[in-house]
Amino acid sequence: MKLLKVHGSENDFYMLDAKQFEQGLTDQQIKQLAVKICKRNGGLGDGADGLLWIDRASHQGPLGKMRVINADGSEASMCGNGLRSVSRYLAEQNQESAFSVETMEADLPVAKMKDLATGVSTYQVQIAPVSFKAADLKMHVNNESETLVDQQIKELDSDLSFTAVAVPNPHLIAFVDEATINGDQLGELGRYLNNGVNPIFPDGVNVSFVLIQGANQIFVRTFERGVGYTNACGTGMSAASLVSVLLHGDQIANNTDIIVRNPGGMVKTNVHHQDTGADTIDLIGNATFVSTVELDLDDALAGNFAQAKFNETGEQVNYEKFISNLQLN
Repeated sequence: MKLLKVHGSENDFYMLDAKQFEQGLTDQQIKQLAVKICKRNGGLGDGADGLLWIDRASHQGPLGKMRVINADGSEASMCGNGLRSVSRYLAEQNQESAFSVETMEADLPVAKMKDLATGVSTYQVQIAPVSFKAADLKMHVNNESETLVDQQIKELDSDLSFTAVAVPNPHLIAFVDEATINGDQLGELGRYLNNGVNPIFPDGVNVSFVLIQGANQIFVRTFERGVGYTNACGTGMSAASLVSVLLHGDQIANNTDIIVRNPGGMVKTNVHHQDTGADTIDLIGNATFVSTVELDLDDALAGNFAQAKFNETGEQVNYEKFISNLQLN
């Protein structure tokens, strides 16, 4: 079988087109494959944050369907960084520049954009639907409050104030200072809230700390459900941008490009907040194809990668130049 190693802001994945198989894989095989190849130690190459599974759309309209299987075998409702890479793949396969992709929750519009830098392919994807309802977040907090917006969570015994929003993945957002965003309090919260037994988010939640760096500029660090610390989380950066507009509108503007820095690089977002509640976020960033990989399916399912063949594309060099220029600026 053939895979692509891809990333968005260094949030990396193996991408696999299901159409190459004469017989489809079962859900159990897909999740087993993700667990085997994504291990950071003992997986395929240097592992990955997850597996992007591309298949035919289940209905007319979208060019294809995306599933996101995390490194631990759990399935995510959406992945903004992954969707950009899937969008590029489908665009190049179908010679299209603007179309929609079927995800677990919705068909989302995507489009090729002007490159962020030389040799850095760039795509815009819509992040939706958005909900602040506790039921959609599977959240149990503050005597079963229906929403959580800029409030403390008494069970966490923390001075932080949190906002919870599903986009559609559940996210818990807190604004912090530079020392806090660089410390491990995020990891402590993320590990507790994703331990499977905590009473607040029994199904887990993505946790992001946000640092406002200036007018329409933020830095986001995320502990991702099913993964742990990530270089970037597309839905996390989108959720953080939306909450920044809602709570810090004097610095982070609605319907305006926002620079979002992350440990793996930089993206742009554009929040479209409406009083009707039909919020959407545009996420704009790189879709880098690092290498092609060929290996036997049975070997991969067994965790045997000795015969895997990697072929570098050269695109990572361009991305690293882009990151270097960001750091210099």
